[in-house]
Amino acid sequence: MATTGVREFKNYIAGEWVDAASGDTFESTSPADGEVIGTFPKSGPEDVDRAVEAAKAAYEEWRLVPAPKRGEILFRFAELLKEHKADLTELMTHEMGKVKAEAGGDVQEAIDMSYYMGGEGRRLFGHTTPSELRDKFNMSVRMPIGVVGVITPWNFPIAIPSWKIVPALVCGNTVVFKPATDTPSLGESFVELLTEAGIPAGVVNIVHGGGGAVGDRLVRHPDVPVITLTGSRETGVAVLEAAAENLKHVHLELGGKNGIIVMDDADLDLAVDGIIWSAFGTSGQRCTAASRVIAHEKIYDALQKRLVAAAEKMRLGPGWEDETDVGPVINAPALEKIHSYTEIGEGEGAKLLTGGEIATGNGLDKGFFYPPTIFADVEPDMRIAQEEIFGPTTALIPVTDFDEAIRVANGIRYGLSSSIFTQDVNRAFRAMRDLNSGITYINAGTIGAEVHLPFGGTKETGNGHREAGQAALDVFTEWKSVYVDYSATLQRAQIDNVE
Repeated sequence: MATTGVREFKNYIAGEWVDAASGDTFESTSPADGEVIGTFPKSGPEDVDRAVEAAKAAYEEWRLVPAPKRGEILFRFAELLKEHKADLTELMTHEMGKVKAEAGGDVQEAIDMSYYMGGEGRRLFGHTTPSELRDKFNMSVRMPIGVVGVITPWNFPIAIPSWKIVPALVCGNTVVFKPATDTPSLGESFVELLTEAGIPAGVVNIVHGGGGAVGDRLVRHPDVPVITLTGSRETGVAVLEAAAENLKHVHLELGGKNGIIVMDDADLDLAVDGIIWSAFGTSGQRCTAASRVIAHEKIYDALQKRLVAAAEKMRLGPGWEDETDVGPVINAPALEKIHSYTEIGEGEGAKLLTGGEIATGNGLDKGFFYPPTIFADVEPDMRIAQEEIFGPTTALIPVTDFDEAIRVANGIRYGLSSSIFTQDVNRAFRAMRDLNSGITYINAGTIGAEVHLPFGGTKETGNGHREAGQAALDVFTEWKSVYVDYSATLQRAQIDNVE
């Protein structure tokens, strides 16, 4: 399995490593220093068609493999992820840019998910119910659907593929996987280990390339009944529109504009730790990142000072260096977008407390680095308080009381993650009830989900589905109701069920 250094990669289709039909390639480079990680097939629709054909053929046998046996393969996959965790972590610091601790956490999520979903091979629970008629048995069971198109982002290049591919497989589906073009080596490593674990040829296929050529064909392909995508709201809407003609099952995990509420009774040291971790971890490139801090006016000034002091101590640098706190953002367009929001915030009248300039010097100009950036005196309707920046920027919004804090927290188009720091149990339980989001943390930041609970959001964060936990199984299965009548007579349900 590759770590660093230039290597030529291929698509994996029907159990074979193959070039794109066109022969075209693209490079993956490190956002920290421009290092070339490898070259990859620049695939097109014909490559997708071949992969879908392979997955469709493999489905007929894979769906019949007993679910516990499918789970055993995923258990072996988890063991291989553990064995290669250090290599994958190192590769991620180079190709994606995460610092070591976070890169290791990304891999660990995939390990945890694979163990968890491996266990689902012996559950995949349905339901049994009593019948309203004599001598009749009722049950519902989960059935696989077919070929799943998996489209993943670059910010969690091992974890998110596991959230999608592993439950799809344990349910008996087959997969065509399009990883992000910014992190294709990590996607390929994921598939290499699945193959080593014993996944049969054609069950998992990987096709490298862009969203226009590969992703669009995958979404529109008539033999792909399920699409699961993590990406921007705009991409999600386009996917829904493209998939509508074939009435596909579509699972979307989209944006977030997550807020941390800090009440006047909060432990400020704990709150600062939670905000710094949530706002600037992964350089703010998480859909659960805390890009808003909603602070009670009584502690607003004190919180500002502590946050600025903590942010200014953070060291920028390559993710593979032990002393680095904040790694690069993913690419030049991302860097430009993040900086444009600094200009927007200043133009709106917000007060820039720290950061706000593209980092240079000390070798940082070789990559895409942006320092932790904090705005104060932000109004809830400002663009920097409403729009997803996806970078190391957070906005401090003062409020006068708990009710206003809840209104501000909910006053956005997204509903992914939320948080409150308070020592008042009544406020904590009201926040659990009233915050309109798929995830709520009490006295913790907005990041750090665990694999055995559902992950996803409300409003425009997605389309109602969830990843992780048993909720993920609903994305990748159809419910079938089964009625067994052993009365030896024709019973017509409600027609015969009368007094």
